[in-house]
Amino acid sequence: MNILHVVSSIDISGGGLSKSVSDLALNQAIQGQKVTILTNVSKNPYLKESLHPNLKLVFVKEKQFKMVLNRLVVNEKFDLLHGHGIWQMPVHEMAQIAKRTGIPYVITPHGMLEPWPLNAGKWKKKLALALYQRNDLARANCIHATAQMEAENIRKLGFKNPIAVIPNGIDIRDFPLPEKKQKQQKLTILFLSRIHPKKGIELLIEAWQILDKSLRQSWQVEIAGNGDESYINSLQQLINKSELTEEIKIIGSQFGTDKLKTYQQADLFVLPTYSENFGIVVAEAMACGIPVITTKGTPWEELNTFNAGWWIDIGVEPLAEALKQAMQLTNIQRGLMGQSGRKLVEANYSVESVGNKMSELYEWILNKREKPEFIQLF
Repeated sequence: MNILHVVSSIDISGGGLSKSVSDLALNQAIQGQKVTILTNVSKNPYLKESLHPNLKLVFVKEKQFKMVLNRLVVNEKFDLLHGHGIWQMPVHEMAQIAKRTGIPYVITPHGMLEPWPLNAGKWKKKLALALYQRNDLARANCIHATAQMEAENIRKLGFKNPIAVIPNGIDIRDFPLPEKKQKQQKLTILFLSRIHPKKGIELLIEAWQILDKSLRQSWQVEIAGNGDESYINSLQQLINKSELTEEIKIIGSQFGTDKLKTYQQADLFVLPTYSENFGIVVAEAMACGIPVITTKGTPWEELNTFNAGWWIDIGVEPLAEALKQAMQLTNIQRGLMGQSGRKLVEANYSVESVGNKMSELYEWILNKREKPEFIQLF
């Protein structure tokens, strides 16, 4: 197969979307497919150059995107187009070209159709849905959701397309377990994600504040990530006002080896988010052998069923209770939960298993195989 992935950016600042597209495309190339990524120029893309002969990277300036997209489709004879993300023009332009040329296409919304992000900037998104986005999605041969919860929310919006439920995958080799955990004065609770109001960081700060001081004294909280500077400043002001500056630190963006080291030094991972279609950082933390606390705004019920962490209601009180339970465990007990999480990721969320399912989806769309079980018809 000859596949074109269209995405606005694969820059490291784009977080999970950029990483998952890069990993998927590279894995598909390794599997023997011919793969091209078309994306806008950015400062620090996850893939700066092709790492496999079957993978082609095309970086373009925003104003030239449509022209280059047209030229690629004419010259490369793609079997299928795969667009990532919505609301932005590259995927819309891909859908227009697919309609004109008759090439089948898939759209992965990457959580952008979830209730929380839909309500943020609501009138602009309603306008975009009316003008073009709904038609682009409705004409797709399949919509790809990363979890059943996301698929159900897409159905609630009235889309009758086939929906493929395939999780994001991670390259386990990027997250080796530490041979021996470095000793620190305090145990560490880590938040690592984009610093954004939907991530629930205020909930973490408030939950931490109501925990007993005797429990907190042997722990520290690290908040890692990038985001709007004014919002980060507001979080720091909240920490200062709560007199928690010695206990909660905002440590900034973590990429590459710094990111891995930050994971490996953590004893507990927390993502108290209001909404997440998948939450790639949850899988990354589990791959590093860290027990996880996250909310029912994510699809990670498996944390409970596999004893790898806590899947809790959204709010200060449920988060404080989960933190209390996790912090009162012994290091050995938390370590066993971390091992369960690692095994879960190896079994279900490796980039290889996800790549295989995506290939099955493409083959079904191209009438080369029977419908896989993970594809849901209306």
